[in-house]
Amino acid sequence: MAKEHSFDISAKISMQSFKDAINLVEREVSNRYDFKGTTYEVNYKEKDKLLILVASSDNKLDALKDIVIAKLLKQGLSSKVLDELRVEDASGSTRKVTYKIVDYIESKEAKKIVADIKKMKLKVHAQIEGDSIRVKGKNLDDLQKVIKEIRSGEWEAPLVFENMR
Repeated sequence: MAKEHSFDISAKISMQSFKDAINLVEREVSNRYDFKGTTYEVNYKEKDKLLILVASSDNKLDALKDIVIAKLLKQGLSSKVLDELRVEDASGSTRKVTYKIVDYIESKEAKKIVADIKKMKLKVHAQIEGDSIRVKGKNLDDLQKVIKEIRSGEWEAPLVFENMR
């Protein structure tokens, strides 16, 4: 009897890599000439899964966001990890932006992923299990086709393919 293979699709991120990226951001910003003498703040709230950036102007805020995204990409994380919640004025004539850290697949998107896998007409079975999607099949080539197809799509969550067995 043929062995059944499987893999999981999730949006889990390495929180250590995320923390490393934030530390690199703070180190780079403290050494940059354009931030000398200006007010800025990079505040990561681990329990709330929030990242708050504060800068003296919108231009500095955009520069800070670009640095954060560059450091996330260097750590192997997607820029989709950050979901902008709001931009607002902060105290002392500064601007503040709040990001939610996305490390899960919303149920609507998970259902769409499962539907897309079913549309492929391959001999695989996909089902939602908690905050991940388990894809099973007897043929490894079919599973790899599913991975390739899902990767090529445009998704809200930063998808991770793991536990290939």
